Amino acid sequence: MKSNSNYITSIAAVVALGGFLFGFDAAVISGVIGYIKPQFDLNDIQIGWAVSSLTFTSMIAMATAGPLSDRFGRKRILVFVGLLYAASALFSAIAPSYTVLILARMLGGFAVGAALILAPLYIAEVSPADKRGRMVSINQLNIVLGFSAAYFANYYLQKWSGTDLAWVQSLGIDEHTWRWMLGLEFFPAIFFFFAMLFVPESPRWLLMKNRTQEARSVLSKTNGAAAAVEIDTILKSIEEDKAKGKVPLVELFKPAMRLVLTIGIIVGVLQQITGINAIFFYATSIFEQSGIGKDASFAQAVWVGITNVVFTIVAMVLIDRLGRKPLLVIGTIGIALSMFLTAYEFHQATYTLSAEKIATIDFDQSLVSDMVGQTYDNDVTFKNDLKGRIPSATYSKIESELIQSSISMNAILVLMGILGFVASFAVSLGPVMWVLLSELFPNRLRGLAISFVGFINAAVSFLIQFIFPWELSNLGNAPTYLIFGLFAVIGAIFMFRMMPETKGKSLEEIEQEFVK
Repeated sequence: MKSNSNYITSIAAVVALGGFLFGFDAAVISGVIGYIKPQFDLNDIQIGWAVSSLTFTSMIAMATAGPLSDRFGRKRILVFVGLLYAASALFSAIAPSYTVLILARMLGGFAVGAALILAPLYIAEVSPADKRGRMVSINQLNIVLGFSAAYFANYYLQKWSGTDLAWVQSLGIDEHTWRWMLGLEFFPAIFFFFAMLFVPESPRWLLMKNRTQEARSVLSKTNGAAAAVEIDTILKSIEEDKAKGKVPLVELFKPAMRLVLTIGIIVGVLQQITGINAIFFYATSIFEQSGIGKDASFAQAVWVGITNVVFTIVAMVLIDRLGRKPLLVIGTIGIALSMFLTAYEFHQATYTLSAEKIATIDFDQSLVSDMVGQTYDNDVTFKNDLKGRIPSATYSKIESELIQSSISMNAILVLMGILGFVASFAVSLGPVMWVLLSELFPNRLRGLAISFVGFINAAVSFLIQFIFPWELSNLGNAPTYLIFGLFAVIGAIFMFRMMPETKGKSLEEIEQEFVK
C-alpha cells in the first residue's frame, strides 16, 4: 500500500504542476506592468488587456478542454498544455512589441484554462476513492504556491536588477528585468512537458476507449489488489453515463434547479466581483500607489503570496470541521472590513509636490513648477494634473517616484488591508466555492452546472482585471476598494441568510433537500 501511495502521490505532484504554472502565469504579470507601460507607452485599457488577455482565452479553453480530452486523452492534452506554457513564456520574454506580448499571453491562457479543468479531473480519475480528496487538493495548493513563487521571483529579479553584479549584467537581468520575469516560467513549464510524458493515461479514459488491458496495468499500480473491482465500478459508471445521454443546457433552468443554480451563480460572481484578481494581478502596482516605492512594493507582494498559501492550508483544515457556511460568512465579512480599511486609508491620503524631493527624479521639473507646494486630497486630480504636464511615456516611468515623493499616508494600514483581504478570501470564497459547487448540483447535472458557473466566474474575473487600471485612473483608489467592500457586504448578508450548510451530508441528501 505504501508503494501505491507513493506512486499516486508522485503522479498527482507532476500533474498538479499545471496548477502551479497557472498560479505563476497569473501572478507574474503584477511585476511586469511597471516596465511594459513606459516601454510600449500603454494606456489604462491596454494595460488591462495585457493582464486580462490570459483569462479571456482561458475561458475558451475551459469550454473545450473536456471534450478534447474525451477524444484524445487526458494525458495527451496535458502534455500539449506543458508545451503551450513553455511557448507562451518564451515568446512573452522575447516579445518585440505589445501585440506579440498579448498574443503570447493569450497562448498561455489556453494552457491555463485546460490545466484548470484537466489537472483535477485527471488526478481524481487516477486516485483511489480513499485518497481522492487529498490528491486533488494538491492541485489547489500548487496554484497558490505558483502565485507565491511568482511574487518571490519578481522580487529577487527586481532586487538583482539594481546591482552591478557581473552575472546579472551578463544575463541582461539589469536591462531586461521584465523579460526575465516572464521567461522564467519556461523552465518549470518544459519540466512539466517532459514529466507528463512519463505519467500513465487516465484508466477511466482507457476504459472509455475499450483499452482494458492498459487500464488494468495502471489500476494495478494505483489500487493494487482492488484493481479488478475498480475496473468493474468504472465500467458500470461509463455505461450509466451512456444511458443518460448528453444533458442539454436547458436542464439547468428547470424550476427544480432554480435554488441551487441561483446560489451557484451568486457565489461564482461574488468570488470575483469582490476584487481578488485585481489584488493578485496588480499587487505590485497597488502597493506602489501607497507611496512606498518600487522595490518595497515587490517585497510586499511576496507577503501576498505567503498569506495566500498559509490561509489556503487553514481552509483545507477547517472546511470539514467548521463547515462551508461559517467560513463563507466569516470570510466575506473579513473581505469587507479589509477593503473598507484600504479605502479609508487611501481616502485620508494627501499629495504635495516638494521641489526638494522631486529634484532627484529624472525629468524636467519645470513642467510641474506651478504644482509645487500645492496640496491635493484626491489622487485622481493629482495624477491628472501631472499627466496634463508630463509626456505620457515619461510619466509612466516616474509615476511611482512622484507618488513616493509627494504622498502622505499610513502605508502599513494599506498593507494590513490587502493582506487581510487575501487571508479572508483564502479561507472562504477561494477554495470553498469549488467544494460547494461540487456538492450542490445533482450527479446528472454536476459537470454541466460547474462548467456553466465556472464560465460566468471566469467572465467576471476577466472584466475585473480589464477595468481595474481604468477604475484607479478615473474613480481613484478609495472608491475602487470601497466598491469591492460593498459587494462583500452584500455577499456576507446573502451567505448568512440564504446559504445552506452541506457539511456532513451525502450528495443524495443534499439533492433531496435543495433540488425540488
